[in-house]
Amino acid sequence: MEDQAPETWLEPKPATPLTGNEPFAATSLSVRDFWEWGYSDLRENITRGVLAEFLVAKAVGDPSPLRHAWDNFDVTTPSGTRVEVKSSAYLQSWRQRQHSRITFAGLTGREYSYETGELAEEATLRADVYVFALNRSLEPDRYDALDTRAWEFYVVPVRTLRDEGSPKSISKSFLDRLSISHVDFAGLASAIEAATRANN
Repeated sequence: MEDQAPETWLEPKPATPLTGNEPFAATSLSVRDFWEWGYSDLRENITRGVLAEFLVAKAVGDPSPLRHAWDNFDVTTPSGTRVEVKSSAYLQSWRQRQHSRITFAGLTGREYSYETGELAEEATLRADVYVFALNRSLEPDRYDALDTRAWEFYVVPVRTLRDEGSPKSISKSFLDRLSISHVDFAGLASAIEAATRANN
């Protein structure tokens, strides 16, 4: 039997933080121009989700300098707690006849292995703590995604979600039924620490 060539991987070059001043070669454009064009509307669902992750990461002091989109969870605390962040809002970036129903989806997922490059067969809850970030703005003219006072954060230990059958998505009424109170931006770190202890 012939020896097989060792398996090789195409390792991505590590990403580094950008300042926005980096130029696009052979143009007058910069990374900041791209950011302004693509990500100025912080109400958009995808962008709002990343913004919520950013707020949680900064509140707890996540040691990573960059977001890792392919991780099995969104944020890591300095003590190692794995945090998943989900966001929702009453107002969107499009015209609405009424306020949106508050739901948080995608709680479970198939775990990705960096060693094998494969996904697990079954979807599971992959974090220790879940943070449900809700922008409570109700008036379009006063919606300011940069105002952290407009955000409510509901912090839930994974043990609670497992006791509830590991749901794939939840609604605001789910949080209300369990009498889970929200915290503000300043209270996130201590709430996540408390939720971590509640898992034990």
